[in-house]
Amino acid sequence: MEQNSRALIDGFNRKIDYLRMSVTDRCDFRCVYCMAEDMQFLPRQQILSLEELFQVAERFVALGTRKIRLTGGEPLVRQGIVDLCGRIAALPGLRELCLTSNGSQLGRLAQPLFDAGVTRLNISLDSLDAERFRQLTRTGDLHQVIAGIDAARQAGFQRTKLNCVVLKGRNDHELVDLVRFAIDRELDITFIEEMPLGVISEHERGESFCSSDEVRELLAEQFTLIESTESSQGPARYWRLAEAGNTRVGFISPHSHNFCATCNRVRLTVEGRLLLCLGNEHSVDLKHVLRAHPGNPERLEKAIRDSLHLKPYRHHFEVGGDVQILRFMNMTGG
Repeated sequence: MEQNSRALIDGFNRKIDYLRMSVTDRCDFRCVYCMAEDMQFLPRQQILSLEELFQVAERFVALGTRKIRLTGGEPLVRQGIVDLCGRIAALPGLRELCLTSNGSQLGRLAQPLFDAGVTRLNISLDSLDAERFRQLTRTGDLHQVIAGIDAARQAGFQRTKLNCVVLKGRNDHELVDLVRFAIDRELDITFIEEMPLGVISEHERGESFCSSDEVRELLAEQFTLIESTESSQGPARYWRLAEAGNTRVGFISPHSHNFCATCNRVRLTVEGRLLLCLGNEHSVDLKHVLRAHPGNPERLEKAIRDSLHLKPYRHHFEVGGDVQILRFMNMTGG
């Protein structure tokens, strides 16, 4: 009862019970839609410590958060990540601790993450062609990522899902093969419209944009898609495949079918900014609260509650035109 009375409710009567926490802006890949090739990372003293990250997670769970997802950058390059996962997973009231990864470190860390209490994994996979994969990630090794995916399958997570950002003219001809890859491994796969975050020179976003409707039409030529009634409590809409009972195909469509009306999440950047909307720069500096008032959870809780009035009803992403959000995805938390 106390948890319900303390729940976080925004100005549009949406219950906020999902926190996405970026634990690092660093990554061993340089994906073309995520960051610049010569990305300048934050100095160590500017990012939240593992203890500060835990304190934020602890306060959010006390305020009714039921799901936390750890993101980056690549969260698995942060030293101490497995111990942090174990501490967060043990918080009373938390139902799901999820993690998004590029897969490069899962060969050695999948089992320790599962043992620490991580329940679900999302793994990025944008191509099955080794050369194209390297072009899209700039540094990635496809075989290493596939080995990581297979290690995750063996570890025992409740659900492991593949994420693919679709870029017209780059990887849209591989979508059927990616679905077949997911079917073979009994994994879910979600196709994502590119988010317009940060100024990139690798490609023109307006020209590379591929809508979820286009992807679904392409897949329907090869598979029988059955709309699912299951909800992930998030932005993805899922279809099941008549040809494969254990695989779902999802679509995240921030442009063509925005999901703002039911938004239940906020994001914490690694430098401690609480972002109320992916497509909006309004934020609250929780790092300042943590460091100006150490050991004072009440001040942190008040800052979190007071931030909710900044959460807008919706974002206003556009396919073409000027970039509206200058921060890169790795600075936001993917």
